[in-house]
Amino acid sequence: MIVGTGKIKFRLFHINSLKEKRKIVKSIVHRIKNKFNISIAETDLNDSHDWAQIGFAIIGNDSRLINSKLDKVINMADDLGLAMIADTHIEIIHL
Repeated sequence: MIVGTGKIKFRLFHINSLKEKRKIVKSIVHRIKNKFNISIAETDLNDSHDWAQIGFAIIGNDSRLINSKLDKVINMADDLGLAMIADTHIEIIHL
């Protein structure tokens, strides 16, 4: 079994409330979850207006496929254009 995990840190601009931030983050999470059918959630920086972080995980049996999907998730998050990606991290674990 192979587990691929990733996290994306976003920089948000012109956000005046946590309600506005959560709307953007929920939109990103919802669109990615619908496209890739993966586990994904906001994982950190919950009380910051300017920053957000999401984490996601994919399980499979082919590390190349897992790595490809992780990259596609990051690319989609960037292509949505809802927030600027400040940092990304992926990890593949062989169990």
